[in-house]
Amino acid sequence: MERLVRSVASLRRTGAGALVASRMEEFRSKGRQSENEIFKELCFCLLTANYSAEGGMRIQKVVGDGFITLPERPLASRLKSCGHRFPNARARYIVEARKQREGLKEALSSAKTAGVDSAREWLANNILGLGYKEASHFLRNIGHGDFAIIDFHIIDLLARHRIIHKPKGKSLDKKRYLEIERKLGRLAARCGMCQGELDLYLWYLETGKILK
Repeated sequence: MERLVRSVASLRRTGAGALVASRMEEFRSKGRQSENEIFKELCFCLLTANYSAEGGMRIQKVVGDGFITLPERPLASRLKSCGHRFPNARARYIVEARKQREGLKEALSSAKTAGVDSAREWLANNILGLGYKEASHFLRNIGHGDFAIIDFHIIDLLARHRIIHKPKGKSLDKKRYLEIERKLGRLAARCGMCQGELDLYLWYLETGKILK
């Protein structure tokens, strides 16, 4: 762990540190935006599951308000033309999620009064296609820095540094996800930052990119 702590500390003093700080401020700003803008961020996170953040960002720019207005079949066609791997399923998830669009901020706020984990639990239980990873991604991207996004990049990095044993299979159940998250929390504390910020640094160490 100490070697990884030193790597993050060193990276923090470079230009990447300024980019991470800017991205975290962008996330906090997103959380103060309109319900429609927050919903579009939710749609971005629905797109990234078993896909890529870069692809989701590209599609988000192309579709824009279509996440709110397009009927399911035209939305699926738009996603397909943008190159998404699962256009029909994602269009269905997005259209289903619209049932929660009005009042989304209020629902998250109410759930958070019982603890930020309750907001994630609410999302995982009420938004079709949103598991713990994607719910964490969404919450981090609207300013809740308590969450990291535990994808294969993060898992590979943690396994190489012997912080975790690499899980078998391509998916994590809830118990294993939370177990890795607790270890990330300890690493974040050693680095003097929240998990959402640490996630960006770890992603940069693994990919050379700072996305969202």
